[in-house]
Amino acid sequence: MSGRYDMAGNIESQFEPGSCDHVLANKLGIFNADEMDDTELRLLDCLYEDVLSSVETEQCLTVADIREWHRRWLGNVYPWAGMYRTVNLSKGDFMFAASGQVPRLMENLDQEILAVHTPCAGMSEDQLTESIAVVHVELILIHPFREGNGRLSRLVANVMAQQAGWPELDCTLWDVRKEDYFVAIQSGLKDYGPMKNMVRQVLRGTVRNEAE
Repeated sequence: MSGRYDMAGNIESQFEPGSCDHVLANKLGIFNADEMDDTELRLLDCLYEDVLSSVETEQCLTVADIREWHRRWLGNVYPWAGMYRTVNLSKGDFMFAASGQVPRLMENLDQEILAVHTPCAGMSEDQLTESIAVVHVELILIHPFREGNGRLSRLVANVMAQQAGWPELDCTLWDVRKEDYFVAIQSGLKDYGPMKNMVRQVLRGTVRNEAE
């Protein structure tokens, strides 16, 4: 994901020496992008196992949970893990929420989105589809962290699905159809419909995979 950085000297906008600006400055001194990808993936697998085995069915998810999961995932890698970003980020010509608005937007996410759409226990497929789509779109549009927003948002979706009695989600579709996925995210500024369609396909694809 491309980014635009507005604060010279900010650790969040610095890259590891020798990485050709491909790896963010980190505690481990990793400058190879493939090695960093492997490290983050390994730590994410551990986080999934820990979170999915500990979140309760009737637990209302909170912004505090999301920040703690981010810290636990990347806290040994980046000094800003679990903290709201202080740089502006974009993907192509699309700007995510301005960094100065992130705290307010996350408070709104906590009180008006997560408090409404979780816990997901007892939800029908349609209800779960809508709840995951709304939470996912809003979290991605805010993009609260310097790195890892998409992957953490998928973890949140998995927790919600698990609360509703679904197996771990297969989100491969979102990777295969990256353009459609991002269009659905952008459409969420006015209409959650496209993201609901993509969530529904993931839910049903997951069930098919489980049955095979």
